[in-house]
Amino acid sequence: MIDFRPIAAILGVLLAVLGTTMMIPALVDFVAGRGDFLVYAASAVITVFVGLSLWLAGRSSEVEKLSLRQAFVLTTASWVLLSAFAAIPFMWAETDLSLADAYFEAMSGLTTTGATVISGLDHRPPGLLIWRAFLHWYGGIGIIVMAMALLPMMRIGGMQLFRAESSDKSEKLLPRAAQMAKGILASYLFLTFACALTYAFCGMSVFDAVAHAMATISTGGFSTHDASIGYFDSPAIEYAAIFFMLSGSLPFVLYVRVLAGDFSRLFANPEVRLFLALVALFAVISTFQQVSGGINAGETALRLALFTVVSLMSTTGFVAADYTNWGTPTEALFFVVMFLGACTGSTAGGMKSFRIAILGSSLMQHLKRVIYPHGVFPVLYGGKPIGDDVVASVLSFAFLYLASFMLIGIAINLLGFDLITSFSAAITALANVGPGLGPVVGPAQNFGGLPDSVIWLLSFAMLVGRLELFTVLVLLLPSFWRR
Repeated sequence: MIDFRPIAAILGVLLAVLGTTMMIPALVDFVAGRGDFLVYAASAVITVFVGLSLWLAGRSSEVEKLSLRQAFVLTTASWVLLSAFAAIPFMWAETDLSLADAYFEAMSGLTTTGATVISGLDHRPPGLLIWRAFLHWYGGIGIIVMAMALLPMMRIGGMQLFRAESSDKSEKLLPRAAQMAKGILASYLFLTFACALTYAFCGMSVFDAVAHAMATISTGGFSTHDASIGYFDSPAIEYAAIFFMLSGSLPFVLYVRVLAGDFSRLFANPEVRLFLALVALFAVISTFQQVSGGINAGETALRLALFTVVSLMSTTGFVAADYTNWGTPTEALFFVVMFLGACTGSTAGGMKSFRIAILGSSLMQHLKRVIYPHGVFPVLYGGKPIGDDVVASVLSFAFLYLASFMLIGIAINLLGFDLITSFSAAITALANVGPGLGPVVGPAQNFGGLPDSVIWLLSFAMLVGRLELFTVLVLLLPSFWRR
C-alpha cells in the first residue's frame, strides 16, 4: 500500500506557496481599484488553509525516502490539485468562467501551454492578467525541477539518460533536488529579470514587461493582449522575445554550470546543438515560403519566420502575425514543428530534441544493419553509445506520443470539428504549444468557443503531455495500485 503521508506533506507545501502568491494579483487589483482583489484574497485563504492541513497531516512522515510509486502519484497529483485551486479565481472573478473553462485556463497556465478561453484581454483587470502570467512562472520552475529530479528516477521516455545530471540515487531524491533547485531558481530569476528589463527598454510598459517576461522564460505564452506580441508591432520586442524564448528552451542545469564558470558546456551539449540547428532549418524554409509566395520579403520575412518557428518549437505560443494566412505549405510546416519541442530540463514541452536525435540514430542503426547484417552499430548520442534500455524507452515514448495525438484528434473530430481544428488542437495541447491552426483555434482565435467535452479532453491532454505521458497513464493501470 502506498504511504500517502509524504505526498500530502509535499502537496501541502506547494498549495500553501500557490495560495500565498494569490495575494500578488489581489494587491495589483487593490491598487488598481478593482473589486476582484477580494476574490484573490478569499482564494488565497482557502488554498493556504487546505495546504497547511495537508502538510500537518503528512509532516511526520519520512520524505527523504520517497519511493518510485510515490513519485508517480506526487507528480501527477501536483498538477491536478494545483490546477484545481488555481482555477478558483477564474470562476469567482470578473471572468466568471465555468468549472471546465476555469480548470482549462489554470491547467494551461501551470503546464505552460498558453492556450486560453478568455477574450478581451486588453480590457481585463490587471490582477487577472498577472495571475495568468504567474501561473506560467510557477509551473515553469516546477517543470524544470521535475524534469531534472523526478523523471530520471522514473526512467520515462529515455529520461534515465540524464540521471547523472540530476540525482545519483532515487532513495535520496529530495536533498539532491533541493541542491540543484537553488542554482536553477537563481538562473530562472535572473533570466526573468533580464527579460522584463529588455522588454521595458524596447517600449513595453512595466506591467506588460513583467507579465510577458514571466510568460517568455516559462515558455508559456499568455499575453496581456488578444493580439499577443503582435499588439506591440515592434521588431525590437520580437527579437527580444526570440532571444529569451530560446533561453527558456535550453536545459537550465547548463545555466547552473555557467553560473559556476563553466561556459563551454552550454553549446557543447548535443541536444542544444540539434535544437538550434532545427530552428535555423525551419526558419529558412518558412522564409523561403513567404518570399516565394509574395507574403513578406527581406528582413520582415526572416524575422517573422524566426519568431514563429522559435515560438512553436519552444512551445511558447506567442503570436506576432497570423501565419495561417501564409498558405497551406506554411501551415503544414508549422504543424510538423508543433510536434518537436525544445530541450530536456527546460520549460518547453513537445517531443524534446534528445529523443529526435536518438530516433534518428536508431533509424541509421537499422539501415546499416540491413546493409551489413553482421556489423555492430551502436545507437549514438553525442558521439557516445547509449544503452538499449534508453532506446527502447524513447521508442515507446514516441509510439505513445503519436498514438495519444491520434486518439485525441479523432475524438475531437467525432465531436463535430473539422480535421485541421481537431488534430491541431490535439497536438498543441499534448505538446503544450498554445495556439492551433484553422479558423476555430488558430493564432487569431482562442479556445473559448469549444464545448465542455472538448475542453476537458484538452485539459487532460495538456496534463499528459506536460508530465511525459507515462507519468499519468501508469496511474490508470490496476497493477500500479496493488501491493
